[in-house]
Amino acid sequence: MKIAQISPYFYPHLGGVESHVLELSKHLKKRGHDITVFTTLLDDTVDSEVVEGIKVKRIKPLTILFSTPINLNIARALEDEEFDIIHGHSPPPLSCFFAAKYSHKADIPFALTYHCDLELPFLFGPLMVQIYQRTLATYTVKKSQGIITTTDTYGATSRTVWQEDARVIPNAVDAHTFNPHNDGSGVRKKHGIADREKVVLYVGRIVYHKGLQYLVESARYLDKGVKYIIGGSGDYMEELKNTVERFGLEDRVIFPGRIPNDELPQYYGASDVFVLPSVSRLEAFGIVALEAMASEVPVVVSDIPGVREVIIEGRHGLLAEPMKAIDIAGKVRTILENPGLAKRMGRAGREVVLERYTWDIVAEQIEEFYFELVNS
Repeated sequence: MKIAQISPYFYPHLGGVESHVLELSKHLKKRGHDITVFTTLLDDTVDSEVVEGIKVKRIKPLTILFSTPINLNIARALEDEEFDIIHGHSPPPLSCFFAAKYSHKADIPFALTYHCDLELPFLFGPLMVQIYQRTLATYTVKKSQGIITTTDTYGATSRTVWQEDARVIPNAVDAHTFNPHNDGSGVRKKHGIADREKVVLYVGRIVYHKGLQYLVESARYLDKGVKYIIGGSGDYMEELKNTVERFGLEDRVIFPGRIPNDELPQYYGASDVFVLPSVSRLEAFGIVALEAMASEVPVVVSDIPGVREVIIEGRHGLLAEPMKAIDIAGKVRTILENPGLAKRMGRAGREVVLERYTWDIVAEQIEEFYFELVNS
C-alpha cells in the first residue's frame, strides 16, 4: 500500500508522537509498504528529505499558534501523489483536520490515531479547547473511517472520542535496543555515582505537565544515597532547577540535558527504578515507561487514565498518586528496599513488553487495520 502519515511535528523535533510515527513508518516499510510522512517545515529543517529510509515532506505553515501548526497546504501536498490510505496523528490537531477534509473529498480512507486530549494552560484555554472539540475535532473524528486509541481507559474518558468505536492499539518500543544487558557503568562513572548508590531515572521532555516538580520534591523523603537523573530538555528546566535549589538537593539531582538516542539504553542500564510522574491528560500512555520495562527496570507511574493501564500494579511496578511527592517517594522506597521485588517486577515488565508492545506486533495490528479500512 501507498500510505501517507500526517504528523504535525517530526524528527528532529522530539516527542512521543514523533517517535511513534517514525518507528511505525520504518516497520511498515519493512513490511513492504511505501510510506511518506507529511509534517511541518520548521526553521531548522528542509522541505524534502529521507529520514532513516522514510520519505519526509515538510509543509510551510501559515503560522504556529499555541504550538499548533496551521498547515493549510496539506491538501495540495497530498494531491501530488495517489495514496491508498491517509493516517493522521493528533494532537496537535489542525493538520489532521485539513488531511481528513482532503481525504473525504478525494474518497481516500482516513485513519486517525488519537494520542491524547488537548490542554491550554491559561485563562481562556479550557473554553478554546471546548469550542475546538465541538467543531473541528468533531469534523475530524466523524470523517475518519477508523480511529485508534492507545489504551481503553484513555479512550473511554476522552470527550473527543469516548462515543466512537475506536480500535485499541498500543504504543510500542524496540525491545532489541532496550534490553536488560545494557551496561550503565559508564553513565554512573560520568555522573560520579558510586556503586552503592541507587538511581531514580526520568527521561523525556522537561515540561510542566510531566509533574517533575513532584518527582524532585520526593528526593526530600529518601536517603541521601539515592540519586536522581532527570534527562531531557524543555521550557520548564529553569523552574525545575529553582525547585532543586529551594529544597537544597543540588548534590542529589543530576540534569544531563538531552540524551542522545544511542546513549539512552545505558541510562536505563544505570538506573534502579524509573518514574513517570505525569499530572495531565497530555500524557496518555508513556512510551518511556515501556523502554524502562523492556530494560527490566521496575517503574513507578502516575495513577491517571492511559498511563496506569500499561502496568499491573505490584507485578510490573507501582502506581503513585499524582501531585503527591511523598507518595512517589514511598513507592520508590518500596522498590529500592526490596531487591527481590524489584527483580521480579523488572523481569515481568520485559515479559509483557515482548508479549504485547514490540514494534513487530503493533505494526502488524495497524497494518491489519489499514486493510480493513481499504477493503471495507
